[in-house]
Order: sequence, then structure tokens, then C-alpha cells
Amino acid sequence: MTEDSTPGFDTLLIHAGARPDPATGARQTPIYQTTAYVFRDAEHAAALFNLQEVGYIYSRLTNPTVAVLQERMAALEGGVGAVCCSSGHAAQIMALFPLMQPGCNVVASTRLYGGTVTQFSQTIKRFGWSAKFVDFDDTDAVAAAIDDNTRAIFCESIANPGGYITDLDAISKVANDAGLPLIVDNTSATPYLCRPIEHGATLVVHSMTKYLTGNGTVTGGVVVDSGNFDWSASDKFPSLSAPEPAYHGLKFHETFGPLAFTFHGIAIGLRDLGMTLNPQAAHYTLMGIETLSLRMQRHVENANTVASWLEQHPAVEGVTYAGLPSSPYYDRVERICPNGAGGLFTVALKGGYDACVKFVDSLELFSHVANLGDTRSLVIHSASTTHRQLTPEQQTAAGAAPNVVRISIGIEDAKDLIADLGQALDKASN
Repeated sequence: MTEDSTPGFDTLLIHAGARPDPATGARQTPIYQTTAYVFRDAEHAAALFNLQEVGYIYSRLTNPTVAVLQERMAALEGGVGAVCCSSGHAAQIMALFPLMQPGCNVVASTRLYGGTVTQFSQTIKRFGWSAKFVDFDDTDAVAAAIDDNTRAIFCESIANPGGYITDLDAISKVANDAGLPLIVDNTSATPYLCRPIEHGATLVVHSMTKYLTGNGTVTGGVVVDSGNFDWSASDKFPSLSAPEPAYHGLKFHETFGPLAFTFHGIAIGLRDLGMTLNPQAAHYTLMGIETLSLRMQRHVENANTVASWLEQHPAVEGVTYAGLPSSPYYDRVERICPNGAGGLFTVALKGGYDACVKFVDSLELFSHVANLGDTRSLVIHSASTTHRQLTPEQQTAAGAAPNVVRISIGIEDAKDLIADLGQALDKASN
């Protein structure tokens, strides 16, 4: 390739960040199952600990296998750097940690995964942080929720569980006007369907457990840094703009420029929070990412076929799939997710809660699990499981009402999925 050529997305899936192992020539990225790394000498060790030189110190901070995954995720999302961690939930805390202080708040979408709503409404209170939940279809309401203590805006590109598509262009304008970073959870879309940084996102987070790995074997999270935010434009982000006592007064933004957030995430976030991704999980995720495009194409194709069939079934009250012309989010697909609306949606059954439970129990090919984004088709009744900790009002706002079932469409033959759904709906209707 010439120096000025940019690799295509599918090439990046396989090659970004990876090189043959210099010691053995191994083509696949090795699992560097080690805790620590030998320093060349005392001066080398001091330079690493002072952030004067980049290298490996201890695997809570950096690991060669994880480093390849970080570089690949940054390339796929169009960011300057990335920090991998132990789960998607860990990634959300890692994203907020450099931005927030006691008394600060984040403005968040009402349409979020139930665990995220709980993390934001309950758990982060223990840090002295808070969240304001707003319908992100109402950009005026989002802007009105911002106050002097707001430090970030948070949403999902394709919301779990309903598959709603957020108008990232409109939300990023609100964030820019307020001088705030926009954090986008891109788990349900993946960078194959949506690249939030191109729509103005500052940070992108993923649960790599889902579509990126694609086989339900490991948990992992990542925060991708766009490198586009000016952390020194105001005094709102002292962790990044002010002197850091732990590094003799070093100022992350002044020292590392566009990579300030990434370096802080490793040098402070992973050092002190310890939400480390293990190298074996990174290896599995790298292997999964190699087939991301092929899998996502099939997820989308199957989801369109199955959702269209479900929408016509007499036992079904409604289907939320944004790829359907009947969806209020259909017009956003081409602009925000040009490769398709994903493989996640919900189905509302006319028989209510009891019909949903019977439907889930009657499925044979679909797996009843608390996960999504697997090669296998998955199903769950969110109101009684993933979203059961929420109030009825919060469940409805999140798209997880009692009469709703979440479906994650896999890559099996669509006709087999439809046959299984059909027999289960028949049983649930009797």
C-alpha cells in the first residue's frame, strides 16, 4: 500500500494494530499471559513510570495483546486512541471518571440498557455524581437539562432493547453548543453500522462482549477517544487540564494533546480503578472482530426478514425495528447507520406479560439468555430480567414494558428462526 492510501474497513478489521510477533514470527497475535515486564535498566523504569516513555510496566496498565485490540478499536471507530477494560459497564465508568467530580451530573437518554440506567441513577451516587434522564428525541429538553454542573451527555447509537436510533448529529450539536463531551455507547451498532465520531461524538464506549466478539465467550469493554475535544477550553475538566499531583504536576492535555484522555485512562483510570481486560479475553475479541462485517451483514439481513414477518403476525401488537418503513426512526437509518439498522429490536405481544413469558418458554432455537449480539439468536423478557430493577415508568421509557420481548437476531437461516417464532407465538396465544 502507498503511504497516502487509507486501508478499508474490512482490512482494518484484520490488520489494524497487529504485526507478526517479532520473537517467533507468529502471524496471529499471541496471548501475552504475563503480569510484569523486565526493564532495560533503572533509567528505563523511571521513564516509564514518569510517562516520559511509552512501554509496558505491569498488566493492570498495559499488555501487548490488549494493546493490539486498543489500536484496532481506535482505527475502526476513527479515534486517536482507546482504553480496553473488563466490561461494558466498566467502560462507562472509565469514560466518566476523568470528567466528573462530586456534585457533577451527566445528561443521559431515557432509552438505555436497564443496567446502565441503574448504574447512572443509583450506583454513581456513591461517587457524588448524578444523572438527568431525558428523551433524546427532544433536543430542546436535552439542552434545558444541562446546567453548570453537567460534564457530559450520554446516549446509545442504537438503543438497547428497542433498537431506536439516536439522531447523533442533533445531539452532538447540543453538546458542542454547551462545550460538553458527547459519549456514545455504540455496542448495538458496532463501527460497521455506525461511527459516532463522524457524527460529533467525543468518546465512544462498547461492551465488546456483544457483537464485536460475537460468540458469547468473554466480557470486555473499551473507550475510544476521538481526540477532538479541547479539555483546556474551560475549567470543567481539571483531571485533564490541571496539574496532576500523582505525576509531579504533569498536565495531561498540555503534555499529550489529542491523546490526553487515552493516557489518563491508562495512567490514572486503570492504575487506580483496576478494571483491567485480561489478555485471553482480548485475544478472543480480536478473533471475533476479524469477521465483524460478514456477521453484521447477516444480522441485518435476518433482522429485516424476521421483523417484517413478525409485524404481520396477528398475535403481535408492534415491532420496534428501525429498519421497518413503519418505524418512526426509519429515516435515520441511512444517515446514522448506513449499513443497516442492526439485529436488535423488541416485539410487543397482544397477550401482555403472561403471553411474553409463555412465548419465551416455548422457543426452541432461540436461546433465553441475558446477552445480545451473539451469532445465535437470543431472546429475553426485559421487564422481568434486565430491566426489572426499574420502575414501570422507567421500563416503558426504555422500551421494556411488561408486554415486550427483546430479540437479538443471529446469523442462522431466517426460515428456521421464523418457524421457531411461529410455533412459540401459537403456543403463547392459546
